[in-house]
Amino acid sequence: MALASRVCRVLSNTASNVTRWRWPCKRMASQLTQLSEEENMMKDTAAKFAQEKVSPLVMEMDQKEELDRSIIDGLFKQGFMGIEVAPDYGGAGANFFSAILVIEELAKVDPSVSVFCDVQNTLILEMFHRYASDELQQMYLPKLSRNLAGSYCLSEPSCGSDAFALRTKADREGEHYILNGQKSWITNAEHAGLFLVMANVDFSKGYKGITTFAVDRDTPGLAILKKENKLGIRASSTCPVVLENVKVRPSSNVHVFDLHTL
Repeated sequence: MALASRVCRVLSNTASNVTRWRWPCKRMASQLTQLSEEENMMKDTAAKFAQEKVSPLVMEMDQKEELDRSIIDGLFKQGFMGIEVAPDYGGAGANFFSAILVIEELAKVDPSVSVFCDVQNTLILEMFHRYASDELQQMYLPKLSRNLAGSYCLSEPSCGSDAFALRTKADREGEHYILNGQKSWITNAEHAGLFLVMANVDFSKGYKGITTFAVDRDTPGLAILKKENKLGIRASSTCPVVLENVKVRPSSNVHVFDLHTL
């Protein structure tokens, strides 16, 4: 407001003879985004949860390099882990912008908690909504809304930003695909019960051979290694994930899409 007042004085001194010029000195521009009642409610609920439940545990969780179980349970109880999921599947049925508001409020208090919520909503659930079959959605969305965290397994030791160069392979053997490879820096891996694993089913097609498999944590051959000792966001787990002869069924585990369509 002070800047606007100074601009008004300058204009008054230099253009006093221009009678038609009027500067709206006492009126500020309205904000570009007006939150809906539902969005305000989600934002306020997330802020209250962050201040009352997360804030007292921030230092302890950072020192222990681990999210407190009560925080994880609280995120699910508040509906923050299934924000866009339809109520029929146990979710909040809100919009994507509501998810961003929740993530932002959590990040104001503890980025580690925010990242845990962020990956679930903007990567795992977004992929299910866009690409998963009805069968997969019915199988996983209720669990993801209630008590199942997911991990997004894309990066590898030899390819981080160059995702199309990933080397994890999926070989067809009869009625199954056999996955082999290693993923690196996988967020939420310590607590995840579901891993969305990107693998190439046909290297002759280059990046167009890449697809995604939904792999449960207890699937034989999937191993979560020791988490990284990080400088920041320490309570958020970041682990290598190894896949050694992991067997999955195409009918229930393949997401029918290519990364080049994202």
